[in-house]
Amino acid sequence: MKYSDLALAVIFLFSFLSANAQNITLSREDLIAITAQWEGERFADGRPKVKDNILERMKKISLEQAWSVLRGEGYPHQYEENWKNIHSGETLVGRVLTAQYMPLRKEVRELLEKKGVKDGRIGDMVSWPIDMLSKGDVYVADSYGKVENGPIIGDNLGTSIAAKSGNGVVINGTVRDLDGLREIPGFTSFIRGSHPSYQQEMMLTGINIPIRIGSVTVLPGDIVLGKLDGVIFIPPHLAEKVVKTGELVLLRDQFGHSRLREGKYTPGQIDGRWTAEIEKDFSMWLKKNIGDLPVPKEEIEELLKTRTW
Repeated sequence: MKYSDLALAVIFLFSFLSANAQNITLSREDLIAITAQWEGERFADGRPKVKDNILERMKKISLEQAWSVLRGEGYPHQYEENWKNIHSGETLVGRVLTAQYMPLRKEVRELLEKKGVKDGRIGDMVSWPIDMLSKGDVYVADSYGKVENGPIIGDNLGTSIAAKSGNGVVINGTVRDLDGLREIPGFTSFIRGSHPSYQQEMMLTGINIPIRIGSVTVLPGDIVLGKLDGVIFIPPHLAEKVVKTGELVLLRDQFGHSRLREGKYTPGQIDGRWTAEIEKDFSMWLKKNIGDLPVPKEEIEELLKTRTW
């Protein structure tokens, strides 16, 4: 017997709820299990907690650099395009807190709301994930692209999100009060669109569970990097590697561009495999400009220790 996708989703949901009697989130043990490659600090609920300085340095990394590292590590499906950035040109970086929405099934929503009351949750379901945000988080929600009667936040909830996380959102769906959201400082957000209506005939089916955003499977604790109209989701155990690799590429690009402007090397020399002479020149350039480069001084000093030129 074959089940439809919706039937399978409902079967999974009831199974999940039965196993998690008090809430609609994964247990700490389950969160640790699905992010087992992360060996660093965690939040109380088990979500990976990538260090603040890695998040700050991530802002300078390009989507291309991050994508290249992830693909090389066996993660080819982490990038999603065609977003609307409500603060055009600004960058979004933070630790992911996920939320999953589905079309309303009244008997399922009634069960979810009862469990929410038992778990001490307050207000409508759309506020539950927001109550769980911490500084440095990004609220990432799949509202399945619903437009009319689909917006899950407006400027009131957006203000609360910004106050709790210091960040904006990634919503695979729509928002309302777009003018008001744009006025919130630092609320760099990636959305599919906006609509003047508000969410109806929807239900929140999971918080801090694996969700699908377009072609990407997103886990709680992933690091989101959003720029221009693209968003990439970085597994937490690869965040530092993405930063360090990206910083090296950034330095090499800056050096290469500088030497090309000076006419010291040809495009073919810089764009191809560097000779020992160019590598030595790069090392000397790093030492000379160490205090003026867009990478922490201590990281450049560590890099220089590994170089023999």
